[in-house]
Amino acid sequence: MIDRLVLSDAEWRRRLSPEAYRVLRQRGTEPPFSGCFIGTHEPGRYVCAGCGNPLFRSGEKFESGTGWPSFTQPFSPQALAYEEDRSHGMRRVEVRCARCDGHLGHVFPDGPPPTGQRFCMNSAALRHVPEGEESVLAGP
Repeated sequence: MIDRLVLSDAEWRRRLSPEAYRVLRQRGTEPPFSGCFIGTHEPGRYVCAGCGNPLFRSGEKFESGTGWPSFTQPFSPQALAYEEDRSHGMRRVEVRCARCDGHLGHVFPDGPPPTGQRFCMNSAALRHVPEGEESVLAGP
């Protein structure tokens, strides 16, 4: 079980950049191919930009060609929460941070083996923690 982080809207606005706030708290999406984690492959972990919750290992990242960082599976089954998303005339599965409930992106059933899943995330919702610096995972 992950300890939940609940903050007021004013606290989130102080804590996050305007773009991270728009994505994480207002369910926004960055334009394709605009995020800082497109094409990066440095070893480490990707954590929630809002609360530092470990979300994905760098070894699970792959180039999907969609314009957003994509991963085959989460850091742990408890790291993420899922919600049906019927916005924009589509039926998708939204991916949220299990700790702070921040919007991360969506998961699709068209990823590579072994999971067949594509976790399509917004760079603005993530922070990369280089390998060996796991002590900074406690928060942003």
